[in-house]
Amino acid sequence: MTQPTILLHPDDNVVVCRRAVTKGEHIVIDSLIDVIARQSVDIGHKIARVDLPPAAKVIKYGVPIGSITAAVRAGEWIHLHNMKSDYIGAHTRAVTGEES
Repeated sequence: MTQPTILLHPDDNVVVCRRAVTKGEHIVIDSLIDVIARQSVDIGHKIARVDLPPAAKVIKYGVPIGSITAAVRAGEWIHLHNMKSDYIGAHTRAVTGEES
């Protein structure tokens, strides 16, 4: 049976759902870490491998992609409600016609 999540890099503190994960489902990561999904999470979304305090960096692909805005427990869904990008999103920039 295919694992429900994938660890993209050994330094990552999140895993990515390979399929929809159901609340209460056990997720075994690298045969070492066993977390329970704290809510149902859709395919392609992130789940915390470990507890993450506010301001902790979210590590995916071995690099920081954002920061935690509210404490997250292992097995919890990570998305816009509890993380922020550390980069300015292109979709939120106003077009000014000026170059920086």
